[in-house]
Amino acid sequence: MNVTTRIAPPGMDEIEWQTRCDLAALYRLVAHYRMTDFIYTHISARIPGPEHHFLINQYGVLFEDMRASDLVRIDLDGKIVNQDEQGSRMVNAAGFTIHSAIHTARPDLNFVIHTHTAAGMAVAAQAHGLLPISQHALKFYKCLSRHGYEGIALELDERPRLIADLGPTNRAMLLTNHGLLVGGGSASEAFLEIYYLERACQAQIAALSGGAQLVYPPEAVCEHTAAQFNPPEPYRSGHLKLAWASALRHIENGATDYRS
Repeated sequence: MNVTTRIAPPGMDEIEWQTRCDLAALYRLVAHYRMTDFIYTHISARIPGPEHHFLINQYGVLFEDMRASDLVRIDLDGKIVNQDEQGSRMVNAAGFTIHSAIHTARPDLNFVIHTHTAAGMAVAAQAHGLLPISQHALKFYKCLSRHGYEGIALELDERPRLIADLGPTNRAMLLTNHGLLVGGGSASEAFLEIYYLERACQAQIAALSGGAQLVYPPEAVCEHTAAQFNPPEPYRSGHLKLAWASALRHIENGATDYRS
């Protein structure tokens, strides 16, 4: 589904405009599902091309108000690329540190989402991490990374450790004492990663709060379910497309169009 309904502004190609529209949609969907933390946390997208540029939110714009034109194009040094935006827009330094690390090391992850939800922070603070106690959690069975807390992510020397902890293939990670981090090759893939991980964290906190003994599926069932979450093509792409089109209906009637 092509979500772009407006023509790209002068000087911008259609590929960048589509990426902006998809990223703005992600911001609004994260807001819709109550995964925001006021103006903090970030979602970013790689702009295709040799420049190694990516898009991130203009610092201070609420996620539920995000538009394609609000997104700021920056380079891997965190510098705003467009001259007319310098001085008039800000980006969050911690967002740059985390997202630039992932975009540099993992070219397969074009969209990266970072959240500070109550359930996500709670699970990230638990020594056992995400438990295999729900179907949603089994999506991440043996493919969920973890990165130790080093303070607010302002120091660039943290990036190599962040990349090493994520690894070469995983798309999701617990940031200990901090929150959640996921990536995807497309906006739809990144959205489903954060949706399932957040729901798994919510289920775990609810289950633990009950105080009853937990039931764990057998190892073979855990591995089988995890494999079921990664079906072969073209089923996988078809599922992502269908889920994304359905999710976009949540944000089609906002006060402002995210594609503007």
